[in-house]
Amino acid sequence: MNDPWTVDRLDLDAYLARTGAAAQAPGIDALARLQLAHALTFTFDNLDVLLGTHPGVGLEAVQEKFVGRGRGGYCFEHATLFGAVLERLGYAVTRHLGRVGDVATTPRTHLVLVVDLDGQRLLVDPGIGRPPLGPVPLVDGAEVVWSGWRHRVRDVGAGSWALDRLVHGRWEYVHTADALPVQPVDVEMGHLWTSSHPRSHFRSTLMCTRHGTDDDGGSRVTTLSLDGVSVRRPDRPTEHADLGEVSIAGVLDDLGAHLTAAEIDRLEVVVGDLLDAR
Repeated sequence: MNDPWTVDRLDLDAYLARTGAAAQAPGIDALARLQLAHALTFTFDNLDVLLGTHPGVGLEAVQEKFVGRGRGGYCFEHATLFGAVLERLGYAVTRHLGRVGDVATTPRTHLVLVVDLDGQRLLVDPGIGRPPLGPVPLVDGAEVVWSGWRHRVRDVGAGSWALDRLVHGRWEYVHTADALPVQPVDVEMGHLWTSSHPRSHFRSTLMCTRHGTDDDGGSRVTTLSLDGVSVRRPDRPTEHADLGEVSIAGVLDDLGAHLTAAEIDRLEVVVGDLLDAR
């Protein structure tokens, strides 16, 4: 049977070697381990959009970028790669588009996965800046805590689900995903808008985020933006340093962004232009 997502082209062994994950039989805990390994390995970033060198969101291009070069990217790339990994490991996966922000004004430019496992439908969202680090049951009001981070889903009608995350004791809306069928061309169209439209925030800001683990085993997430560097941990105050206090090249190196020297030089020029335009 022809597979429009071409998951047979995935080098599963290379992905597992890059992330340090193990090939295990499908299960909730095995799925969570895969999600955590993915988040600890790859950055969420818009660097190629800013550099004007994005290779596209097809599986082979994403695989070469993430697995081959150790780079990261945004939702279309993360979910394309991770969805292929899950399918190759025996999970039943469907892909869904969503809106980050107000559903009345934002385009369908977020890609999530839904996994059917042991009679449950589970939201799997590897491509957001601070994603759930494990699956979220698609049951209205369901809450999960993975690696200290709490998320919940809400049934908002018409087959759509909203994802929230708990931030300093208050729920923060993340996105709404819908039930409409998705084909690769829909992902390509979303990527085209996100990477090239003048109103896309991915073209007007800097973002590079990666999850990490503290020496005591606690979870942290570090984000580089035009405002500086922020380090967040569950239930703890955010640490922040302004952009002028840090080296962009040094932070990108610490985050494992794996840019070349030429790419860093070009990015620093672009960031300067973005700051001047604010």
